[in-house]
Amino acid sequence: MKPPASEKSYEPAPPDRISADPTAAPETHLNWAAIAWFGALIVVLFAPVIRDMFKEYAADESMGHGFFVPVVAGYMVWQRRAALERTALKPHWSGWVVCLLGFLLLMLGTFGAEFALMRGGLLLTIYGVVLATCGLPVFNLLVFPLVLLLFMIRIPQFIYGQITFPLQILASQFAESTLSLLGIPVLREGNVLELASQKLNVVEACSGIRSLLSLAFLSLVYGYFFESKRWIRTVLFVSTIPIAIFANGIRVTITGILSEIKPEYAEGAFHTMEGWVIFMVALAALLILHQVIVRLARLGGRKEAPAHV
Repeated sequence: MKPPASEKSYEPAPPDRISADPTAAPETHLNWAAIAWFGALIVVLFAPVIRDMFKEYAADESMGHGFFVPVVAGYMVWQRRAALERTALKPHWSGWVVCLLGFLLLMLGTFGAEFALMRGGLLLTIYGVVLATCGLPVFNLLVFPLVLLLFMIRIPQFIYGQITFPLQILASQFAESTLSLLGIPVLREGNVLELASQKLNVVEACSGIRSLLSLAFLSLVYGYFFESKRWIRTVLFVSTIPIAIFANGIRVTITGILSEIKPEYAEGAFHTMEGWVIFMVALAALLILHQVIVRLARLGGRKEAPAHV
């Protein structure tokens, strides 16, 4: 018996006639199993490098912020998990080239005992894995936390020395001028301050590079979470340089004043505590600067707004 003409019958197509829709959207869900696999592989491959990095974080005050960098970057990635799930995966072959470059840096650094190369290879491998497994759309979405990982790596020694010595001279010059204004006799020879009671040597550890690196890292994190305008974020990041230099100059000046009262105040636990107090003052100055910039920007916006009758 045939069905009526007004009705249509639907029969499933045979398996050999079913074809994929070429216009179908690409897979948008992240393969967390693959991510975990590649992450574990990176940890195993770079285990000695990662171990030495964490040892350095514990021993070197200038790299103490390194403990927090992967935690903060991971939290930023976790915050974007919904956007990641909606982003189309487009794995790109260039990621494997970047991974190969990372492996070559690891080999060169291992044979040449150059820690900066090995650590650079670690970052390149991470970047390459993201490109190779997820593609440029995901990489662009995660570019900020990925760039933030640079703070895990210590500045190469040959560059570090070129930065710290000028900072030592700036701090000693600032302290000399301030102490002279306060009526405290002082004679400066390079980065050495000669007071009535003793000589103060503004060594590399007192150059301010520690507070500069930590303050720069905190400014980026603070701007990411509490400021949406990129130009304000940039201003905050750049302002960490004069703030850190000024704060370190104040620290050396206070050390000179206290050493005239009691020489023991210029070293030991008291000197370390003084550094922490000055760093917190510098951080507070950064936060105050942010509020000032925001209010000035709002005031400027009100003046530019057209008047309504």
